[in-house]
Amino acid sequence: GSPWENGYIESFNGKLRDELLDREIFTTLEEAKILIEQWRKEYNQVRPHSAKNYRPPAPETILTMATT
Repeated sequence: GSPWENGYIESFNGKLRDELLDREIFTTLEEAKILIEQWRKEYNQVRPHSAKNYRPPAPETILTMATT
C-alpha cells in the first residue's frame, strides 16, 4: 500500500524527517548510519508512545522478557 494508507509508517517517516533529516547535514555515509541508528534507538526504546498511554516501550519489553 501507499505510505498515506498506513498511519504508523507515515508518523514514523514524518518524525524521522522532522527530528533528524531536516536538521542534519551528513558528510559521510558512516555518519548518517550512526546518527540514524541513535535516533532509531531513542524513537523505539525511550520516547513515550501514544499507543502505550505515553509510556516508553522499553520498560514493558524488559518486564515481558523477565517474566517469560
